[in-house]
Amino acid sequence: MSSPTFFPQDIIIKKRDGGALTKDEIEFFARGVSDGKSFADYQATALLMAIFWRGMTPQETAWLTDAMMRSGEVIDLSDLPGAKVDKHSTGGVGDKVSLILAPLAVACGLKVPMMSGRGLGHTGGTLDKLEAIPGFKVNLSVPEFRTILQKVGCAMIGQTPQVVPADRKLYSLRDVTGTVECIPLICASIMSKKLAEGIDSLVLDVKFGKGAFMKRKEDALTLARAMVEVGRAGGKPVRALLTAMNQPLGRAAGHTTEVIESIECLKGRGPADLMEVTYALTGQMLLLGGKAKNEADARQKIEAAIANGAALKVFREMCVAQGGDPKVIDDYKILPTAKKLLEVKAPAGVQGFVSEVDALKCGHAIMALGGGRAAVTDKVDHAVGIADLIKIGEPVRAGARLCTLHINDDAKGARADLSAIASAKAEAFIREAVKFSATAPKQEPLIQDLIQ
Repeated sequence: MSSPTFFPQDIIIKKRDGGALTKDEIEFFARGVSDGKSFADYQATALLMAIFWRGMTPQETAWLTDAMMRSGEVIDLSDLPGAKVDKHSTGGVGDKVSLILAPLAVACGLKVPMMSGRGLGHTGGTLDKLEAIPGFKVNLSVPEFRTILQKVGCAMIGQTPQVVPADRKLYSLRDVTGTVECIPLICASIMSKKLAEGIDSLVLDVKFGKGAFMKRKEDALTLARAMVEVGRAGGKPVRALLTAMNQPLGRAAGHTTEVIESIECLKGRGPADLMEVTYALTGQMLLLGGKAKNEADARQKIEAAIANGAALKVFREMCVAQGGDPKVIDDYKILPTAKKLLEVKAPAGVQGFVSEVDALKCGHAIMALGGGRAAVTDKVDHAVGIADLIKIGEPVRAGARLCTLHINDDAKGARADLSAIASAKAEAFIREAVKFSATAPKQEPLIQDLIQ
């Protein structure tokens, strides 16, 4: 039986006027975007704008997610024994949780098939951090992905061209047409990729705050509920944690600096806030995958996997399997290294506590140094970044270190002037980011909601 044929303009007009699209109309749209034939880019853009203004019902969002997922290859991992559970974060500054969580979850008995993304703007990307490890390959085929997953228990790769091609096209159109901030479109984009991985269940880290994509908690809650509902409609259990992203997570942000901090976490020396979020997300994965009876049991297993070195061992095995140099675990100098370190110190007259560390401004500091992207095609400098970052609530006095900037500014001639300007901009962003108070501020809870 042939599929129904529609005219794109009729679908656009229907949504423009506030109508709900049918399953067939949404499938026609996703198929047309993928093959580039029945839905031209300018028509797809018009429909995206109509969806941006008119929204979609939960049923429409579920249909769009399913249609996008089926626009390409849906990976089948049913022949691999064990529960396949993944985690996805909506992005933030200093969010290197995936690098710690994946081997940690494997050490606790799960399989973690993880397709990740690259950083854009002030938010960092898992793939970029992994590529700071010399030789580490993230662009693997689906057969290679399956082989590593079977051998190691986790694999962390980029989206292949065969998986969810509709999302690749729609994301690029949304990025240049002001339609990114649309919850149904965000939900369908994230969930179509995750459901195409072959997972059994999924845990989401939906961030809100100054350094997050969603600034308001209410918007993050709406997105989390939408993604949990889409997962339910697709027959996959999904849980979402709402986590605050007003200050960077951990004490490092960048690429090399975050890889080092991740390895330190796996050695049991991670900062408290980063470990809190990592433990909470991993714990929900163990519950969904049937590897823990309750949260206390999950926490005990997770802490044991760090203490006995099992999680670090899995990270080492993953590095080897994906071509990375495992010696970085014991010798951080193998990683890309900045030419200059600059300590940013508290100004004269300061005596009290840190009241704010603005995550967005810290992200802008990294971009000023060359560690971020203004466009998807931009290259990043893996060596630059922030380390030793002071945290909200910590005591501070004049001359105390606020952070250490890792800078590559050894250029000669005219480029030296540009490098000096970049360094000065980065330092200025840090000084704007960190604020002080005479009394200790009230601490914001990191984890604020669980949606299941």
